[in-house]
Amino acid sequence: MVPKIASMASTRPLSSLPYLFLSLSLLFVVSLLFFFSNSLISNPNPSISHNTLQNGINVYVAELPRSLNYGLLDKYWSSSTPDSRIPTDPDHPTRKTHLPKPDTHPPYPENPLIKQYSAEYWIMGDLETSPEKRIGSFAKRVFSESDADVVFVPFFATLSAEMELGNGKGSFRKKSGNEDYQRQRQVLDFLKNTKAWKRSNGRDHVFVLTDPVAMWHVREEIALSILLVVDFGGWFRQDSKSSNGTSLPERIEHTQVSVIKDVIVPYTHLLPRLDLSQNQRRHSLLYFKGAKHRHRGGLIREKLWDLLVNEPGVVMEEGFPNATGKEQSIRGMRNSEFCLHPAGDTPTSCRLFDAIQSLCIPVIVSDTIELPFEGIIDYSEFSVFASVSDALTPKWLANHLRRFSEREKETLRSRIAKVQSVFVYDNGHADGIGPIEPDGAVNHIWKKVQQKVPMVKEAVIRERRKPAGASVPLRCQCI
Repeated sequence: MVPKIASMASTRPLSSLPYLFLSLSLLFVVSLLFFFSNSLISNPNPSISHNTLQNGINVYVAELPRSLNYGLLDKYWSSSTPDSRIPTDPDHPTRKTHLPKPDTHPPYPENPLIKQYSAEYWIMGDLETSPEKRIGSFAKRVFSESDADVVFVPFFATLSAEMELGNGKGSFRKKSGNEDYQRQRQVLDFLKNTKAWKRSNGRDHVFVLTDPVAMWHVREEIALSILLVVDFGGWFRQDSKSSNGTSLPERIEHTQVSVIKDVIVPYTHLLPRLDLSQNQRRHSLLYFKGAKHRHRGGLIREKLWDLLVNEPGVVMEEGFPNATGKEQSIRGMRNSEFCLHPAGDTPTSCRLFDAIQSLCIPVIVSDTIELPFEGIIDYSEFSVFASVSDALTPKWLANHLRRFSEREKETLRSRIAKVQSVFVYDNGHADGIGPIEPDGAVNHIWKKVQQKVPMVKEAVIRERRKPAGASVPLRCQCI
């Protein structure tokens, strides 16, 4: 076809512009079809989309006192009080090791209840690294508010909340006697007096809230900001009237969180990475380790447990956040073809990212889950998704998984291996300071934040032109 079109065009006089235009247009279309067909054939494996802008994002770090970030780590490591929520592990007694000397950038806690939320530490560590070592960082740190696309708030909100929860005094939901609340208030009081906050009403400020209860008492005050969250669980209250108490309403008013302005980020995985070359034969079909009973949202998990616990090839284990439980999880995930990921307190958990690092094919049972970096990554290319209604049908889930051939499972596992690095925060330095993995979690977070910047700027401009005294209610941002 291409030579024929070319020859036809060459026989026409140059003055016949309509024929020349038509010929060139057809040639362009044929070329595009040829290019895309070759691309689909030559690249059947899932790829990570790099269609984001490559210029980076300018980030200004708000000048909060050290006591609200690394100073909190000093406080954590100087305390001898154990975390009241971690059960006794006779095989691996938990002792909090004191730092031998004060450190500018202390390590983040290894306590699994806290470590799974450590995104705040690695994002901050990248920004604190000297410029000459940040060659691979997508975020470009600037030191003037006027040069910034966004303002990063360097408050370790998760560590603050978890320290309050771990002291076992029951003061978290109260304001009186709650050190976490006092810190939240300190952060907001400081920010609201800065030029950067006043120019945008906080819309261009980035808060890391990976713990579902981080900054619990001041959420309404930061509702317009860009929030980095692991999911939207715990942010919405189900409207029992609109849903008749049976399911989530079709529309939820996004007055605090929304995929329009916020970014879903991964939990920090707790299990070590397994390379594809190290993978060995797996003997069980499906594996799950965790608590059967959860405080909220765990009804689906309990029903799945009862359906699967006696199913051949399925391993359901009660899990505990300690060293013994970690060793059991490593063995279980590396020995199983599929790893179950049902909702617990919130729709997602670090279990999903442990499965990815273990090359265990995730089985995600959720109708409402939000996942990190969607639009860059297509989870359907390496995960199995099941609706709640299907999964709760007796025998359905196990039979569905048994239908996957060995070749299909190998393909899914090879695709998992291609995206493992995307969910890694750790840069290999105990203090978190140093070059980051260019294709790791921190850079992907900033790429997603950059996608929000045009909408944030638009909202700021829209706010400025409102007449004095005008009041516009927050709208439902439904997509």
